[in-house]
Order: sequence, then structure tokens, then C-alpha cells
Amino acid sequence: MSNLRVIDEYKSDLQNYSLEQLRYKSAEDVWSLGQMYDHIILVAHEYLDNVETCTREKEEQKLGKTEFGEQLYKMGGFPKIKIKLPDELNTPPSNSDSHESLMLRLDQVKQRLKRWEPQVDSINSNFKVKHGGFGWLNAREWYDLVFMHFHHHLRQKRELEQKL
Repeated sequence: MSNLRVIDEYKSDLQNYSLEQLRYKSAEDVWSLGQMYDHIILVAHEYLDNVETCTREKEEQKLGKTEFGEQLYKMGGFPKIKIKLPDELNTPPSNSDSHESLMLRLDQVKQRLKRWEPQVDSINSNFKVKHGGFGWLNAREWYDLVFMHFHHHLRQKRELEQKL
């Protein structure tokens, strides 16, 4: 469960920001730290919802990942590039959460991860849910994607901290 340490790192760093720093936007098209936190939490829940969906599947899916999805899982994480989603998928995250709210929401993600961890490998690996960019992912792959996504945003977090 060492992957859970990345969430603890986010929680620890969260305590070091003032409310002004948490909500500070260096430019109109740049997220604040608070927006980045909101984003990673929302996406983690979305991915964990897909883990749950895999458990309810009735038919096996023989299709697999896209070429980018294959590369992502071979590397064990996102490449060191900035990824810009299409505008219709890129609604700005909330910039109004308090420290307490974000901390509680991170704890909720961590608890869900802990609940799924012992059982995720027992879910049929051919029960899958499609990801728009990575193709058909099974429960283990969705679960691992949560951590890959948290790690991916550490770079962004450091960049945003430097602009404070």
C-alpha cells in the first residue's frame, strides 16, 4: 500500500498553503492549487467508480487498451508532458474548497482505495470499462490509474507552488 503515500504527501503539503495561496491563479488559463486538488480528487472518484462498475459487468470484453494506453501501463505512469483535454471535457475545477474540505475529500479517496485494494485483483480481468483515451481497462487498471494520475500531478503541483 505504499502508493497511498502519495495521498499523504498531498495532504501534508495542503497544510502549508494559506487560503490565498490555495486559490491563487497566476494566469486566467492556469489552475490554482485548490483547483488542481479538486481535479485529482474528482478524477480519483471517477476511476474508483469504474472499478466498481467492472464488478457489475456480466459480459467479458475482449477489446483492450489503445496504443497510448498500452504505453502508459508499460511505463507505469504518464509521460512527462502536459496533457490538455478538449474544451468540452475541460470544465475548470472548483476554486472554493477550504483546507478542511479538501483534506476530508482526500481522506475519502484514501478510504475507498483501501477498501478496494484487497479485492481488486479478484475481479474478472475481462470485465472492463472504456476510457476515452486509453481504451478498455479492467478493475486493476482503473485502480492503478488513480495512483498514476496522482503522481502525474505532482509536477504540476511543484510548478504552481513556484508561482506563489
